[in-house]
Amino acid sequence: MKKPTEPRVDRERLVRDIAAATGIRDARLLDAFRRVPRERFVPEPLAANAYADRALPIGLEQTISQPSMIALMFAALDPKAHERALEVGAGSGYAAALLSRLVAEVDAVEILPQLAERARATLANLEVANVTVRQGHGELGLAERAPFDVILVSAGARSTPHALVEQLAPGGRIAIPVGSESSQRLLLGRRHTNGSVEWERRTACVFVPLVTQSA
Repeated sequence: MKKPTEPRVDRERLVRDIAAATGIRDARLLDAFRRVPRERFVPEPLAANAYADRALPIGLEQTISQPSMIALMFAALDPKAHERALEVGAGSGYAAALLSRLVAEVDAVEILPQLAERARATLANLEVANVTVRQGHGELGLAERAPFDVILVSAGARSTPHALVEQLAPGGRIAIPVGSESSQRLLLGRRHTNGSVEWERRTACVFVPLVTQSA
């Protein structure tokens, strides 16, 4: 069994690993990983592995995403302190907690009621006040809360959901993994002031599938 170490030391190591793997040097972004206790978002038997730079199972065939991949998505989205964000596929709530340190307000959507409830409880215990976790179909976004400056999709989609793109504010950005279950590409979309959306292909990735209404 892996010997537990001081969480602060583990977080510093994770920050170094993320920087080494991604080349990211943004102090504000890296500090979010330093401040958020990942061990609180994984099942207790896996807590000793919480600061490994890899995805971990959280039950119900879902995972907590690899930290360096989250960091790459954040770097692509370039979130600002005054902005509002939507996360689709909240899972454990870890990415939403990280994002809460980079923007003013986060709405997170999780389709599985058990995970949504668990994420709410974890965030409440950590006194993360600017994240609201809602249970629902993430592909539909949250029209009643739109528009969003930043949309983070933490699950792989076959194609880009139209509803999410429509909920981007002018100047807003969306990061979404698109492709098959075994092979995806991170896409970054930017909405221009004229309403058009420009897409850019980023790194290869693999996320658990985005559960849709037709699934």
